[in-house]
Amino acid sequence: MNTHVVDSINGTPNWWYMAYYDGGWPENNNFRMDHYPYKDKMTIRIERSDSLRLDGVYAAFAEEIQRKKDNDGQVILPEVTITGKTFRLIFNDVLVVPHNLRSDTFQEDVITAMDVIMSLADQSKITYDLQWYDSIGTAGIVRSYWLERVNEDQASGKCGFVYETGTKHRGSYNHIHIPSDWRVINSPEYGKWFWIELGSCD
Repeated sequence: MNTHVVDSINGTPNWWYMAYYDGGWPENNNFRMDHYPYKDKMTIRIERSDSLRLDGVYAAFAEEIQRKKDNDGQVILPEVTITGKTFRLIFNDVLVVPHNLRSDTFQEDVITAMDVIMSLADQSKITYDLQWYDSIGTAGIVRSYWLERVNEDQASGKCGFVYETGTKHRGSYNHIHIPSDWRVINSPEYGKWFWIELGSCD
């Protein structure tokens, strides 16, 4: 599964975790605990979980690793969709390569969700802009790059792109608030970026 799990605590099995960054909130997730980068003012809670849910999460992890093996060690996403304010794009079998955008955090050639966007641009399928944020709103500690533009659609005010990635049949817990330049990926089944409007689009 390419991860460590909490097998037991004091002999009791079936543990999972909840985590969120400064300014965030508790959210269910299907993300490898040892891939979740730490930030100051972060909240982490270990809690008991249902064994059937954990079996499903672990099966999804194993599927990712098998997919990577089947692709000779390459990260190839079967499907990537980008839905902007004015367009919808679907790409199949997207080869993702590392760009080392966050060499301050990760070892060389670690692949993140942001590498999906950057790889599509390398392949001349989209154009994009990134923007660095030290903080956003009530989140005092962000310190990440965010996707600000894809093709003609430019984020502004409270309108812009969010994303999720993972295994489709576990999709409800794939949309979590880890910035895409900090979200390590193994070989997910899909990636999805989509436009949201949470208020005024200044």
